[in-house]
Amino acid sequence: MATDVLILNTAVLDLRSPDFSFTDKLVGAGGLAKCATSEMPEYTQEQLKSYVDRGCATAGGPGNTAPLLARAGLRVAVGTNLGEGTYGGLDVQGRTFYDILVKNGVDMSATVVHPTLPSGTTFIHEVPNGERGGIAYFPNANNDFNFETYKAHVRRLAPGVVYYMYSGLSDRGDANGGKDLAEFIAWCRAQGSITIVDSHTLTGNPHELIEKGCAVPAYGLLKPLLSELDVFFTSVDEAKMIRNTLDAGHADRALDNRAFCLSFLDYVTAQFSGKGRRRTQLFGVTVSNGAYAKLVGPDDRVGKTVFCPSRFMAGSVIDLVGAGDSFRAGLSAMLAKQRGAFLDGSLNVEEAVQMGNLMASLYIKSPLSDRYGCIAAYDALQAVVRSGKEFASFGDLTAALGLNA
Repeated sequence: MATDVLILNTAVLDLRSPDFSFTDKLVGAGGLAKCATSEMPEYTQEQLKSYVDRGCATAGGPGNTAPLLARAGLRVAVGTNLGEGTYGGLDVQGRTFYDILVKNGVDMSATVVHPTLPSGTTFIHEVPNGERGGIAYFPNANNDFNFETYKAHVRRLAPGVVYYMYSGLSDRGDANGGKDLAEFIAWCRAQGSITIVDSHTLTGNPHELIEKGCAVPAYGLLKPLLSELDVFFTSVDEAKMIRNTLDAGHADRALDNRAFCLSFLDYVTAQFSGKGRRRTQLFGVTVSNGAYAKLVGPDDRVGKTVFCPSRFMAGSVIDLVGAGDSFRAGLSAMLAKQRGAFLDGSLNVEEAVQMGNLMASLYIKSPLSDRYGCIAAYDALQAVVRSGKEFASFGDLTAALGLNA
């Protein structure tokens, strides 16, 4: 039976602790960055396992998406590199990541064990009073992502959707100025898959870069990629850095978020829609209270930009990490379920975006110890989306999903 969604690359174990003050020195207090394996702190595998055993670890990257899809009842697989070690053939980080996903029903048969590089690891410095500590990401085995290796898994699994995360975080995956990834995505599309890529560059303080109008070289990787993608959603902050990088002379820096999102989507569809290729593309920008989206039909007709305010804002946010990933999980679920409608250009865009809004809300408002606990079956999620109801409390929302019994 074919896989609904195959998620590729950037397996990472996120470790959170007040002990990780070294990150503030490595990436700056409150900063975040992609770091070299040679800069990894010299924690032993036993020390890392002690953090895992104390509940300081969560699965990042596909861990923010794949378990949500599986819990919703979709057939989902993850293809990624994990480091070799003595914990059932994997290192502590890889074993923990692998076990979390398998426990939640994810097919991990496309795992590649890397013989020399450890599994991807992020150290997050937890600091008191709601302050933000440093976040140091070590891609490690993710840096050696080999597209040729994973083509065999794409053929075997025949996924309805291929979701690659992320452009900007893998040395080999980003090689040749992003052209290798663009060619791989075009190949996946030729196999019959709807393609999605998320971008992420782990760049310092984005607000300073936006205010200064700075280009971020890693976003240049999107230039050969965007026209090959079927679906691309990014956050408004990343959209601003992308625009500054790809269109340095643009005059929209002073626009408010709404006006900027409209302008950005006009720019992206004008520059990167696959005109004459007889296929559908969907571009979007997420904001704090919903998302903007613009569909290009297979007849090259560009639709109007629609704003889909989230109807699921009620409740307290526990952790925003993975908000964009979980949004794309919901979006991917509907694309997989309504693949024909997407391909012929008849997809209900607002409904698809609201599924993303719903999945993100359920994820970021769940405790770190049970991040997937509020994800209901797809039919229940779809019924809530189609109800048109705006929920007054998080309890009302989970009750509508049948989770409070």
